[in-house]
Amino acid sequence: MKRKGVGFSLPVAVVILVIGFIYFSTVFTFIDRWFSLTSSPGIANAAAFTALALMCVYSYSIAVFRDPGRVPISYMPDVEDQQSPVHEIKRKGGDLRYCQKCSHFKPPRAHHCRVCKRCVLRMDHHCIWINNCVGHTNYKVFFVFVVYAVTACIYSLVLLVGSLTVDSQDEDEEMGSYLRTIYVVSSFVLISLSIALGVLLVWHIYLSLQNKTTIEYHEGVRAMWLAEKGGQVYKHPYDIGAYENLTLILGPNVLSWLCPTSKHIGSGLRFRTAFDSVPVSSESKP
Repeated sequence: MKRKGVGFSLPVAVVILVIGFIYFSTVFTFIDRWFSLTSSPGIANAAAFTALALMCVYSYSIAVFRDPGRVPISYMPDVEDQQSPVHEIKRKGGDLRYCQKCSHFKPPRAHHCRVCKRCVLRMDHHCIWINNCVGHTNYKVFFVFVVYAVTACIYSLVLLVGSLTVDSQDEDEEMGSYLRTIYVVSSFVLISLSIALGVLLVWHIYLSLQNKTTIEYHEGVRAMWLAEKGGQVYKHPYDIGAYENLTLILGPNVLSWLCPTSKHIGSGLRFRTAFDSVPVSSESKP
């Protein structure tokens, strides 16, 4: 489902410009100088990088335009449901979580976003670079985009370094100055993005293996401290094992993990927990 009222966002425009700059500098400068675009290796590398860039753009556009997950107006928690052993409550008072701003109860793992001004299902964080929340319905495509973006940056860096080994004698002074500018700017952009996106990817791999959101990680630190203070051991209730956690987020078919599809995610109102005796079949349905 697409969001309504998507407006202009400067960070999104910056991301699009950076993707375009990296693509054209990689294909028409690095690959062309190293292999020549008319050669078989040049055509192969250009085709491979173009496919990678298209997957980046496609997954990024889905992350931007897809609604991260809305709480149904009719949602009402059922505290007597035996299949829902976990009911999240307020820190103070112990009441069921209720959003005063949206005037409805919050499902498990849902949080109110001050930027989007509404509650988001399984909210991870609000990302200015996609002008959207990262939540239940677009978390996988956001994750997949980061994977493709890191791969593209590293691939482009390799091509950049390889093209520097080529010593072209027929370049005039003006072309040499232009190329130096391309190489300096590209090096700065690619190294910065590779580090930043690499750290982000490692962080979300860590979260996915434990089936946590960024918000739940920070809440878990406090919960762990309180549990240890009371002589107890804290366990994240939605952690059902590393592989099972990954399949819940990326899908049951390993071959589709890098495809920006999310037909396996369920409603976002009920999640399997470590307290479930049997898997919840409804969560594997679209």
